[in-house]
Amino acid sequence: MVTPFHVMTKPAGAACNLACEYCYYLEKSLLYPKPGASRMSEATLERYVRDYIESQNSSEVHFAWQGGEPTLLGVDYFRKIVALQEKFRGSKTITNALQTNGTLLTAEWADFLKEHSFLVGISIDGPADLHDYYRVDRGDRPSFSKVMRGWELLQNAGVDANTLTVVNRENSRHPQRVYEFLKGIGSTYLQFIPIVEREPDDKLSPESLDFAGPPQAGCPGDRIPVTPWSVRPRDFGQFLNTIFDQWIRQDVGTIFVQHFDGALGKWAGAPGGSCVYAEECGNAMALEHNGDLYSCDHYVYPSYRLGNIVEKSFSEMAGSPQQIAFGGAKKTELAAACRSCSFRFACNGDCPKHRFIPTGKGEPGISYLCGGLKAFFSHIDKPMREMTRLLRAGQPPAKIMETHF
Repeated sequence: MVTPFHVMTKPAGAACNLACEYCYYLEKSLLYPKPGASRMSEATLERYVRDYIESQNSSEVHFAWQGGEPTLLGVDYFRKIVALQEKFRGSKTITNALQTNGTLLTAEWADFLKEHSFLVGISIDGPADLHDYYRVDRGDRPSFSKVMRGWELLQNAGVDANTLTVVNRENSRHPQRVYEFLKGIGSTYLQFIPIVEREPDDKLSPESLDFAGPPQAGCPGDRIPVTPWSVRPRDFGQFLNTIFDQWIRQDVGTIFVQHFDGALGKWAGAPGGSCVYAEECGNAMALEHNGDLYSCDHYVYPSYRLGNIVEKSFSEMAGSPQQIAFGGAKKTELAAACRSCSFRFACNGDCPKHRFIPTGKGEPGISYLCGGLKAFFSHIDKPMREMTRLLRAGQPPAKIMETHF
C-alpha cells in the first residue's frame, strides 16, 4: 500500500500578477513557455479531482491550491472545483486550502471561501516597508495596501485565515516588528518560511533551474553563491529566538507559530510534523497545471518529474521507485555532522534543498541554515522540556507562562 501522500496543486501554474523578487516559482514558466497556457483545463481538472479522491485511503481528502497566483483563475473556476469535489467525493469529507497573495480578493471571493470553509493562507512579510521591500507587482509597485485589503475582506467575512511570512534578508533583521504587526492585524496562526536560494549559472534555460543539486566543484563552503534576498543563517536563528521569547512569555495557547508548535511535537516525541524537519520526505508532491506531477513543490525541475496524471495514476507515481528514493534520500544522505548532532531529532538535517554547504571530501552537504537552526534549538531546549513535562502531566503547555519570565 502506498504511504499517504499530499499534493500541492498549481492550477494557474507559475502565472502571477506580482513579481516578488525572491519568488522561487516564477522561473517555472520557462518549463511551460506557451503563452496563455497556464490554466488547468476542465478535462485535466476533472481527472485530477476524481483520481486524487480515489487515491486517498482515508475518510477525509485535503486539497491545497497554490501558485503562482491561483485567484487569477477567478471565483467561477473554483466553483467548478467544489462542484467536481461534490460529484466524486462519495462518503468522503473534502477540505480545501488556498494560498494567495491576497491582492485579487473581493467580497465575492470572501463569501465563497467562507461558504465552502476554505482555509486561506495570505502572504504578508510584515509592515508596509518590510513587505514591499521584495513583494512588488510587475510594474515594480508596492503590494502591501492591496494585500491588507484582501486580508480585511477575509476577516470581515469570518474566513479561516492564517499568515505566511517569508523570512528574507531584510525582514529577518526586524523580528519584533514583524511579530507585533502580525499579531496586530489579528493573525493567530503564523508560518515563517526562510528563503534560501542559490544563484543559478544561467536563468534562461530549464536545465539551469536546478538549485537542488550539489554546489559546483571548487566553490568554498563559506562562499556558496546565494541570492541577495536569501536570509542569513545567523539572522534566521535570531529572528526565531526573539519571537519565541515574546511568545513564551505571553502568547502560548493564543498565538500558534508553526516552528514552535512543530518543535514542541518533536520534544514530546510525537510523530509527523513539517516535512522540512521529518526524518524522510517525499509525501508532499506538486501538480502543475498541465497534469505533470513532481517530487516536491521545491523540486519542480525536469529531472524530478514523476509523470502526468493523464498517463499514470497517483498511486503509481507516489509509489514509484523514483519517488521512494527521493523521500528516503533525506535520511540516507544525511551528513555525519548531522547524524551526530544532539538536535537531529528536531531537525533531521533540514530540507535537502538547503544542504549545499560541504563538510568534507565525499560527504553530503549540511544545511545552509545549520548555524541558525542550532542556535534556535539550543535556545528553546529548556522551555520545550518544561512544556513537554506539562503535557505529560495532563496540563496545558500555556501554564509555562506562569513561571517563564
